[in-house]
Amino acid sequence: MSRLTKAAAAAAATAIALLASACTGQNSSGATDDATKDVTITFWHGWSAPNELKAINDNVARFEKLHPNIHVKVQGNITDDKINQALRAGGSKAPDVVSSFTTDNVGQFCSSGAFADLAPFLAKDGIDPAKTFPKPMLEYTQYQGKRCTLPLLGDAYGLYYNKKEFAAAGITRPPRTLSEFDKDAVELTKSTGGSYSQLGFMPDFHGYESTPGHLAAQWGVKYFDAHGKSQVAKDPGFAAMFTWQQKLVKSLGGFAKLEKYRNTFGDEFGAKNPLHTGQVAMGIDGEWRLGMARDAGADDLGVAPFPVPDDQASTYGKGYITGTVVGIANTSAKKNAAWQLVKFMTTDTDAVVSFANAIHNVPSTLAALKSPKLDPDPAFRTFIDIAQDPLSTTTPPSVNGGAYQVTLQDFGYDFESGKAKDLAAGLAGVDRQVDKDIAQAR
Repeated sequence: MSRLTKAAAAAAATAIALLASACTGQNSSGATDDATKDVTITFWHGWSAPNELKAINDNVARFEKLHPNIHVKVQGNITDDKINQALRAGGSKAPDVVSSFTTDNVGQFCSSGAFADLAPFLAKDGIDPAKTFPKPMLEYTQYQGKRCTLPLLGDAYGLYYNKKEFAAAGITRPPRTLSEFDKDAVELTKSTGGSYSQLGFMPDFHGYESTPGHLAAQWGVKYFDAHGKSQVAKDPGFAAMFTWQQKLVKSLGGFAKLEKYRNTFGDEFGAKNPLHTGQVAMGIDGEWRLGMARDAGADDLGVAPFPVPDDQASTYGKGYITGTVVGIANTSAKKNAAWQLVKFMTTDTDAVVSFANAIHNVPSTLAALKSPKLDPDPAFRTFIDIAQDPLSTTTPPSVNGGAYQVTLQDFGYDFESGKAKDLAAGLAGVDRQVDKDIAQAR
C-alpha cells in the first residue's frame, strides 16, 4: 500500500476526469439481482507484488468456498484512471467491485455516483459502521454523509529510527516531543564538507513521506470549517507546522544543502531507501516499511509514534492514518452479489487479519485490530496502536479529490525553498485557491 504516497497529484487529475464523466455510464437503479443464484462478478484492485496477489487471491478463494454460487474474476494492478475509464464506458467489461489506494478520490466516487451507496446494504445486514471500523477510516470512506466505500486495510504513519546510531550518540529512547526530535536530528547529523555522511532527518517536503499532510497531522489540524471552506490560514496548526519545518531545515544545513543530499537517495520503494542505507537516522513512514527494511537487510531500524508538538505532549501516540478503500460500481447489475464479496473482505475478522498479516498492512476493523491472530511483532504492534489512537487523524475527502492537498504541498515547496516568504499570506492564498477549485468542481 505504499503506492498511496504517490497518489496525491494523480488523485487530483483523476478527480477532474471523474467530474467530467459524472453523468455518463451510470446505473441509478437499486440492487435487484439474486445473490443466491450462480453468478460471476469482477473484482478490480491495485495490488501487484507476488505476495500481495497471493494474499488477495487466497481471500477470494475463502469467499468462494463460503459462497460456491458466486465466482470472482480478479484483475490486479488497476489504477484509478482505469477505473474511471471503465465506469464511464459501463457495459459487461466494467468491474462490479472496485478497490482503490487513493482515499483522496472517495469524495468524487461518492458525489458523482460512480460508486453505489453502501448504507442500504449495511443496514440490511445489521452492520453499524461506527461499531465496526476505526474513526479515521470511517471518515475517509464517506463524503457528506454518503458512504460509498468501506476500508480494506489501512496505513498508519510513525517514526523509524536507527537504533545503532541512537546508541552511538547516547540517545536512550526515541523522541516524543518535537523539541526532543529536533535535538536528536541535529545530534545525529554528520556533515562532510558541503554534504553529509549521515543526516538526522530529511525535513524537505520532497523527502519521500515528509509531506505537509503527514506532518501536519501531529498538530491535529482541520482542513475545512463547518461550511466546507478551506481554513489552513485560520487553523494555527498549519502555520506551526511550516514554522517548525523551516526552522529544522535551517538547523540541518539549509534547503540547498539538504536538496543536494536528497538527490543522492535511492528509490523510495527499493532496497536503497535512505533509511535502509543509513543515509538518514530517522524518518516518517508507514507500517509497510517494516517488511521492506527486512528484505533490504536493514535490521537496525526501530519504530515509535512520530513526535508531537511540545504543547501537545499528552497526545503522543497519535499519527496520520490512510488506507485502501473498496466499493461497488454503480454500473454493476450484480450489486447484491458484489456486496457479499465487499462485506466478506471488509468485515470478516479472519479475512481482514489474514490479509493484514500477509501484506503487512494495518487491519481495518476494530475486531481485527484486537484479534489474537494478528502478527505479534512488537514493531508492527506500534502501528496497530497508532491506528487505534482516538487522536489519530486523516485527510478529509473532497469533491475534487486530493486537489486541496496538492495546492498546500505546492505552497510548501515554495515556502521551504524561499520562493514564498510570507507564511500567513501564502496560507491565505491556499485557502482562496482551494475554495475556488471546489466551487468549480461542484
